[in-house]
Amino acid sequence: MSVLPVPPESLLDDIVLTHSSLFPTERFLQQLHQHFVLAAGSPPARWEEGSGLRRKRAVLAVLLHFLDTYKGLLQEEESAGKVIKELYLLIMKDTSLYHELEDEIIKLHQLVETVELKVADETPPPNKQVKPLFRHFRRIDSCLQTRVAFRGSDEIFCRVYMPDHSYVTIRSRLSASVQDILASVTEKLQYSEEQSARGDALILVTMASSGEKAVLQPSEECVFTTLGINSHLFACTRDTFDSLVPLPEEIQVVPGDTENHFPGERGRRETANLELLLQRCSEVQHWVGTELLLCEALGKRAHLLKKLIKIAAMDPCRNHKTYREVLAKMKPPLIPFVPLILKDLTFLHEGSKTLLDGLVNVEKLHCIAEKVRAVRKYRSRPLCLELEASPAQLQTKAYVRQLRVIDNQNLLFELSSKLE
Repeated sequence: MSVLPVPPESLLDDIVLTHSSLFPTERFLQQLHQHFVLAAGSPPARWEEGSGLRRKRAVLAVLLHFLDTYKGLLQEEESAGKVIKELYLLIMKDTSLYHELEDEIIKLHQLVETVELKVADETPPPNKQVKPLFRHFRRIDSCLQTRVAFRGSDEIFCRVYMPDHSYVTIRSRLSASVQDILASVTEKLQYSEEQSARGDALILVTMASSGEKAVLQPSEECVFTTLGINSHLFACTRDTFDSLVPLPEEIQVVPGDTENHFPGERGRRETANLELLLQRCSEVQHWVGTELLLCEALGKRAHLLKKLIKIAAMDPCRNHKTYREVLAKMKPPLIPFVPLILKDLTFLHEGSKTLLDGLVNVEKLHCIAEKVRAVRKYRSRPLCLELEASPAQLQTKAYVRQLRVIDNQNLLFELSSKLE
């Protein structure tokens, strides 16, 4: 990695936003640390006079922009937090020798105070807020819960069901492993070590309303955010696995094939909110088909289809050209069609090499960063809905929060054949 003297703002933003495509965050910060150490020591003979200070300014510029960009996410990066603290202390020790860096140092100090850096040997803060994870509660409960962004280290409340459909509510980290979840369930049930020793040890199972079920491995993490739309967690013994049946309230809705899986446990932890958002996108898409296919009267179905087409008004031709033009003219806050953004990012990442002849493909990084900046723009202003809390509006809100959907393609096809 080479540090440019006084890097242009756009290039700096590109590098900070896309650094993970080159190497992990910890290594990125270690490179900054090494460059600052090199600039603080005896400069190599090939360096121009005064270049050490310019290189320090470059490192500081990158570090300041990095902290400003990721200040809300660094709590998840224990190893990165350690490197940042080491670099910060190194820079603060150096300030007495280089008064020219005073403005940058002040800003750095302010940012480090703002960012809650987490180091492995630090104890978690007391009275940490616990969030309910709406996906794993009954629908009547989920419509009343506030939906917020999650971090892997967040502690949540969730329900784990038993074969008789009773349940225990446990408190757990979002990134907890299956083994950790089972330990909490065992404690709640006062499950004895003697029972486990007899071969009655509990297993954790995902159960969809179609009856599809799968045993989760003890080392799997972040399972809460990777379940299907109508799936729940069950704890049972090996002997009772075959007797598991879906919750009664879910039997009329048959899901099964819309689970979102991301490779690697670390990836799951970092994309928890993306997975929840994709689940919501999938839920809304299947809701459209569900509403149409459950509308038996031909006249009403035609009217509903006309209304849905009018709402969508989106021509997918020429890579969604019409939609992109409309979106470009709108002012934030906006909720974009996330699968299309992911499609663009996938095309950019897989369609061009990150390195060309050993050099970084800056154009690729710039294009990816432009997509990220577009999302920044969409959420640059808060969404303020000043609605009167009338009974009709509350009823509509509750309906939207607990959409009943069918996501099993075979069942949807059967319903379609029956109607038409």
